[in-house]
Amino acid sequence: MALLSTSFSFPEPESFPCVLVVRGTEESILRPQHLPITIGRKPEKDIYIADTRVSRDHAVIVGEEGQFFIEDQNSKLGTYVNGVRVSGRQNLSPNDRIDFGHAELGYIIFCPPTETIKPPSSTEPGARELLTQISEQQSVGAAADLERLSLFLEAARKLNTACVLDEILVTLIEATLRLTKAERGFVFLCDKSGKLRLAAGLDEGGRTLREDSTISHSTLMKAVTSACEFLITDTASSELAQQMSIMNFDLRTVICIPLLRHPDGSAPQVSGALYLDSQRISRELSTVSNDLLRAISREAAALVENAELVQEQESTRRYEQELAIAGTIQQQLMTVKIPGSSFAQVHARNIPCKEIGGDFFDVIATESSISAVLADICGKGVSAALLASILQGMIYAQLKASVPLAEIADVANRFLCQKDLAEKYATLTIARLSPAGRLEFINCGHVTPFLVRGGRLARTQPQNPPVGLLEDVSYTTETYELAPGDRLVVFTDGITEAQNAAGEFFGDDRLHEAVAANSFDEIFARVQAFCRDTPLNDDCTLLELQYQA
Repeated sequence: MALLSTSFSFPEPESFPCVLVVRGTEESILRPQHLPITIGRKPEKDIYIADTRVSRDHAVIVGEEGQFFIEDQNSKLGTYVNGVRVSGRQNLSPNDRIDFGHAELGYIIFCPPTETIKPPSSTEPGARELLTQISEQQSVGAAADLERLSLFLEAARKLNTACVLDEILVTLIEATLRLTKAERGFVFLCDKSGKLRLAAGLDEGGRTLREDSTISHSTLMKAVTSACEFLITDTASSELAQQMSIMNFDLRTVICIPLLRHPDGSAPQVSGALYLDSQRISRELSTVSNDLLRAISREAAALVENAELVQEQESTRRYEQELAIAGTIQQQLMTVKIPGSSFAQVHARNIPCKEIGGDFFDVIATESSISAVLADICGKGVSAALLASILQGMIYAQLKASVPLAEIADVANRFLCQKDLAEKYATLTIARLSPAGRLEFINCGHVTPFLVRGGRLARTQPQNPPVGLLEDVSYTTETYELAPGDRLVVFTDGITEAQNAAGEFFGDDRLHEAVAANSFDEIFARVQAFCRDTPLNDDCTLLELQYQA
């Protein structure tokens, strides 16, 4: 990629962004002292790409109120940010990758200066200070240190653009092995309990090391517990000479530097350690080399922390995505197509308070009856939804086979009790209506439904405990003879316990009035008008079974 620029210098970090231009193995960091930054095939462009597949005026990077954007200028092949084609203008974030229509053309890594340039510590030099030190040493032949600075800058760039923790650790080891000429390198990270675990290991040939039995663990633990570095270039002349690991494995050089993070400006915390060793005696590391090691370790500690946060965010995002998928599946399972009937009319509705809920209803028709089920699982979330799905399938199959209601409840109870589901149980009602108006009904610990007969409201009485709570239970049913127009209204406690902004419950009295209005839709309308914008704290489910001659 051929590059031409008008006036690239080192401006104040707050003023202009920098970009890393990559094509194959060629890389260049550009810091224009002006905005916008122009990109295209014209030689006068700030970023000049000499390829006919790039438009003459391809794109520009602009800044407004501290934010940066890339604007495609109607290019032929398009401009892409992180693989997504830019339509007009796209906001840029740290480490965004910008492509120009074809992979062979190379790409740009956008790096705003406020994210990539960090102020140096008061006691340890940063990249700019190291540059100053080495520049002053050029007259006495500091070519090796200049090479080390190049390694440092290369490692810092890779670490800043790496988005995967494993890649960060491998880059860290590769850079420090090249810098120190050590034979092996390891990175250990602390888990949540503070215990060290081997996170990555490489030898000087780039081969992966998966076990750490031959390293000096005593040195490693000293570095971690004291939060101090150990740089020993001749173990024979140090106090480590008598340590078993040093003697058994003939280690002559041992370097161990703790990775420190500084949470909210408080005392530093050890998040891990960088360990290097060799069977060769190393020459004394220069002051600049020490500073480079510390700088890379300090940078790596911050990036490891950032990478862990990114991984946690990604894990959370995936969990939420799986939760949404589970919610969709559950809603599809709970979407009941109410069968038509010549002697009954059924209305039912469920409003979950979360993505996935623990209430469910079902309506099953056979040649001799129509049955309605409503259940409320103890608890909320995934476990409740899973149990609801199991119960729904179990009850559906038995109702289709015309199994007696008491036997259905008994089977469900024994199943849940025998599975020992950590106090998971369910309240359950099942109603079975025949063409002659005979209503068989069982209530297993559920809130008492309304039975409207001849225009008068009454409450059925609960006669059984919930399923899954007590193993040795006998279940009994109730029987009612309905006249045309009579109806059974079953609901979950999420309706009566729905709250308004003042914390007041909807309650039995308001529900009684809503049921007396003789309209299924009126019940939910009154609940919603009562709650207004106050979110539900439990699932709300309502089912109405009305007999028609």
